[in-house]
Amino acid sequence: MDFYRMILRLGRTPNLTVVVACCTVVLAFAVSAASPSIWQRQWPKTDFTQKSVDLNEIRSGGPDKDGIPAIDHPRFLPLKQIVEDKYYGAREPVISLTLNGDARAYPLQILIWHEIVNDLVGGIPVTVTYCPLCNSAIVFDRRVAGRVLDFGVSGNLRKSDMVMYDRQTESWWQQFLGEGIVGQMTGTRLKMLPARVEAFERFAKRAPGGKVLVPSGDRRRAYGTNPYVGYDTSPRPFLYDGEMPKGINPMAYVLAVGNDAWSLALIKRKKRIEAGDLVITWVPGQNSVLDTSDIAAGRDIGNVVVQRRTPAGLVDEAHDLTFAFVFHAFRKGGKIHK
Repeated sequence: MDFYRMILRLGRTPNLTVVVACCTVVLAFAVSAASPSIWQRQWPKTDFTQKSVDLNEIRSGGPDKDGIPAIDHPRFLPLKQIVEDKYYGAREPVISLTLNGDARAYPLQILIWHEIVNDLVGGIPVTVTYCPLCNSAIVFDRRVAGRVLDFGVSGNLRKSDMVMYDRQTESWWQQFLGEGIVGQMTGTRLKMLPARVEAFERFAKRAPGGKVLVPSGDRRRAYGTNPYVGYDTSPRPFLYDGEMPKGINPMAYVLAVGNDAWSLALIKRKKRIEAGDLVITWVPGQNSVLDTSDIAAGRDIGNVVVQRRTPAGLVDEAHDLTFAFVFHAFRKGGKIHK
């Protein structure tokens, strides 16, 4: 059973006593499940003697290994067909990626159920990732030391962020950082690729010849619906007991680039922010994926574009629109501009 999804559903009921009690049970389960001795039996290929984090910080999110199945053979349709058949709402969020002229969109209504897509875009092996509890949408180049890694969902969390694993060494990786934290790949960093999270209609306008990910036919997953109803307006994150950021709601959206972050509220207010050679802009017209049950009906949080000035002009910059608590947890010494 996916316990954190169960709790988020229970959180919509008016009986707060029941919700608190269930949260206590879930947290107790998660803490007890964070056992290296148990993990060693479940993950015989993982070298737990190599690690860069305290294993007690890692807890079960509920599902077992691959309980949330990564997509290894993604199915795409031409953008024209997607528009004609009205697969997705105009303002639904997609992760858009263009490499070597190959433009693809990965709707969050699919990623919210699978969290990882292993793909080949413009001849480059990539892994497209989304952690709902952190609203962290990041694309990585999955080539490491001359070989291509395939990633899956471990079922574990650290500081509420997804712990991925690679199938070649079964090392564990922190999704927000793209860094190996347990096993042979400990300390190895994946290259983060520039990608956007934008409304489907904006991708369609920018890349009319692009392709769009569509469901594979798995009827067990309610694509188009959000199992984390109201999560991005909840008072605090789930399965997180770390220090909270000061002077900002821990669940406030922030735009993270390296060790700097800007609150979405600030970006919306200013519409355009220039920081050195970085240019950040905002326009309305994108649904929150973590608001209402029907993703296409989510409130408007807008579209953020992050670019960097270069001698050749503005180019997209790798970034992440996440929550304040996530940035605070993983970017020690980082600054949130409010």
